Amino acid sequence: MKKKIDDFFSIKNSVDSILDEERKKAADYLSAVKAFARVTYKSIYIIDYEKKGFEYVSENPLFLCGHTAEEVQKMGYAFYFNYVEEKDLDLLLSINTIGFDFYDKLPIEDRLHYTISYDFHIENKESKKILINQKLTPIFLTSEGKIWKAMCIVSLSTEEKSGNIRIYREGDNIINYYDLKGNYWKKIKKIELTKREKEILRFSIRGFTINEIAKSIFVCSDTVKFHRKKLFEKLEVANIAEAISYTINNKLI
Repeated sequence: MKKKIDDFFSIKNSVDSILDEERKKAADYLSAVKAFARVTYKSIYIIDYEKKGFEYVSENPLFLCGHTAEEVQKMGYAFYFNYVEEKDLDLLLSINTIGFDFYDKLPIEDRLHYTISYDFHIENKESKKILINQKLTPIFLTSEGKIWKAMCIVSLSTEEKSGNIRIYREGDNIINYYDLKGNYWKKIKKIELTKREKEILRFSIRGFTINEIAKSIFVCSDTVKFHRKKLFEKLEVANIAEAISYTINNKLI
């Protein structure tokens, strides 16, 4: 069956009309979004579920696949049909259903506190495929608790393959992880870093070498290497650059 843009919009989140008081709340929110876009390297776009399209796309190039922000905004969800391979397009449609089914069961007063994260490939004009991570969080709800507008943050993924569907609540130590093979949610504990691991990461972010870190925290270089090795195993990454990216993306430091 041929896929269409409406497939991205769950009937459980059908937004047909917005009250005047709700529109007033959203009158100038894009000014804050644009300010945020100017100070981050990540790509940002805003989904409008009433209009079934993108209300804003930042100039950050990661998500644009060689287009201007205005071109991608005009394409809206057609962008995915152009730059996401068939397998991952099916994944995105599944995530749409899975995510809204989960969201529909949440108390309305809690819904603004949840974020969904997942990974998929996009292919740019040079046919180079990259794995990106996308985090989606609601900004405005309707009076019925449906998502009216949501913010998406796009960054390079630290994973090796598509999927990795996670939903988490702000401030919680538990992550809801979706098992794609078994088709069920399971709860996993958020990774916690030791004081020493955080210390080594912070020095690494500043560009310190292993020897410089050792000197700064008054240990030998072998001790730093030991803690780095344990950190890589805990995060399931291969090097310090991936560790830094993972911890920043997942707010572990």
